[in-house]
Amino acid sequence: MKTVHVSTGKPYDIFIERGILDLCGEYVKRLTTAEKAVVVTDNNIAPHYQWRVLNSLGKQNIDAKPFIYKAGEESKNLATISELYKMLADFRMTRRDIIIALGGGVCGDMAGFAAATYLRGIDFIQIPTSLLAQVDSSVGGKTGVDLPQGKNLVGAFHQPAAVLIDPDTLNTLPDKFIADGMGEVIKYGCIKDGQFFEFLERENALEHIEDVIETCVSIKRDVVNRDEKESGERMLLNFGHTLGHAIEKIYGFTGMTHGMAVAIGMVMIARAGEERGVTQNGTAERIKSLCEKYGLPASDRATFAELAEAAAGDKKTSGSKINLVLLKNIGESFILTIPLRELEEFITVPSNTAEETNPYGGNTTDNLDQL
Repeated sequence: MKTVHVSTGKPYDIFIERGILDLCGEYVKRLTTAEKAVVVTDNNIAPHYQWRVLNSLGKQNIDAKPFIYKAGEESKNLATISELYKMLADFRMTRRDIIIALGGGVCGDMAGFAAATYLRGIDFIQIPTSLLAQVDSSVGGKTGVDLPQGKNLVGAFHQPAAVLIDPDTLNTLPDKFIADGMGEVIKYGCIKDGQFFEFLERENALEHIEDVIETCVSIKRDVVNRDEKESGERMLLNFGHTLGHAIEKIYGFTGMTHGMAVAIGMVMIARAGEERGVTQNGTAERIKSLCEKYGLPASDRATFAELAEAAAGDKKTSGSKINLVLLKNIGESFILTIPLRELEEFITVPSNTAEETNPYGGNTTDNLDQL
């Protein structure tokens, strides 16, 4: 077993072990006071793993019920949360009891938000079953739901009682969702660890998945320990996300997965950084090649104007300004705050054929396919 300790205001451990899914009841018994549990999961995950979790909880005499929602980002909204609140109240859950998030990033975000707000806060445990959730979203205590105006606009910081990661759950995932998680894996190499990025270039990450998961959650742990509420360094974890979230919004949160959108966002912001002279030349091409190696896209048909408009509602805006995460080179990142009105100009990458002058230098194009 690999164990990563998180020293936030509410400390907890991340346990990484094959087969830990069947031991979750023992962890709930040892780490919480729960007599009841609601297992939040989606209709894709439930047939594979729900019975194993419920069985494990039952062995510890914990009364457990499932809450099953329709899989997909489109379910991550206040209507689903309202249905979950109703179930928690009907089940007469108390502050002693627990919510368990069994699924991917959508599940963890929603279950965590319900736990943060029901009875003004109850315990929850993350059991992430997707690669994206295992390497990123299950750790750090960010919870929330989407609004039509943007992603994760309603939420709370609420740390879990524990994170139980069973790499065997990845065996049932389609290739598309393995690629989805690799978007976040690549991000960690970009922002904090050049040697890890080189490892991903050199090796097949999926053949070393437990080590990859441990590396990613350890990087995130270190950042979150220093900046739990995202007032500074934690913003670096949003590399590629400002434009990635904009792409997801343009697609109506369907069809384009989070990891795919982040991959495009990373390449695009790295290109912009190179053009502005703040990012080492060749960085964007390395990111693009690595994304493609793991089945991720590196461009999209959305225009720069559309992306800037969609990003205007992102939670990383501050008044009339927006925080962008840029790279100096692979493994070294920083935050640049620019006026929101200049975002479109900043992200626009020159084209050899366009004639319009860009105030930042060079010519402009409105098509991301030029990347």
